[in-house]
Amino acid sequence: RGVVEATFLMLSLATMGALALRAGPLVSRGASTRLSALQMSTFATFKTSKGDIKAELFMDKLPITCSNFADLAKTGFYDGLTFHRVIQGFMCQFGCPHSKDPKSPRAGTGGPEPGSTYTTPDGTTITRTGGNIPDELIEPISNEVGTLSMANTGMPNSGGSQIFINTKHNAFLDYFDPSTPSKHPVFGKVVDGMDVLLAIEKVATGQGDKPIDPVTVNTIEISED
Repeated sequence: RGVVEATFLMLSLATMGALALRAGPLVSRGASTRLSALQMSTFATFKTSKGDIKAELFMDKLPITCSNFADLAKTGFYDGLTFHRVIQGFMCQFGCPHSKDPKSPRAGTGGPEPGSTYTTPDGTTITRTGGNIPDELIEPISNEVGTLSMANTGMPNSGGSQIFINTKHNAFLDYFDPSTPSKHPVFGKVVDGMDVLLAIEKVATGQGDKPIDPVTVNTIEISED
C-alpha cells in the first residue's frame, strides 16, 4: 500500500505521480441569494464519452473546495478533458488541462490559471495563488467508494483543478487518518451513474495508468435543487 500511496501523491507523470482567502465585501442585497444557495443542494453532472455521472457537491460543508470545482465547470475549464489516470480497484483521476491531448506527457501536471478568482456562496472571494486553493480540512468525510476528492502534490495548499473519484474505500487518503501523511478532502459523492464510473475504471490502460482509448468529459453541468 505504501508504494501505491507514494505514487498517488505526486502530480508529475515523469515521477509516476497521480494525485497532483480573501474575503470580498458583502453586498447586502445579495444576502438572501447567498443564504438560498447555502440551503440548496448542488449537483455536478459529468457528461462523459461513456455516459453520465451525477454527483452531489457538499457545498454547505466544504464551500471553498466545492465552489472552486463548480466555478471551473461553469466556465468550461473541464470541457474536453480526459481521465488521465485510471487504476482499477483504486480511483479515476481527472481535471488536468493538459489532458485535453490524451497523449500529452504533461497530463497530470496542470491546474487553473494562477491568480484567478472565484466566489463562495457566502460572498467570499478566493484567489488561486499559484493556481492552487487553500486546503479545506474541516469535515471528516472518508474517501469511500463513489466519493469525489481533491488531488494534490502532498504539499499543503497544492490542490487546484484535479480531482479523483474513489472506486474503493481508500481510508488511508483521509486527512484525519494518522497512519499516513495523505490529506485528500472529500467534497462530493456520486448519486447516479456508478455503472458509468465502474466502466471507466475497467478500461485498458497503458504507461502511467493512462487509458489506451481516451475517456473524455465533454462538459460538467452544475445544477441546484
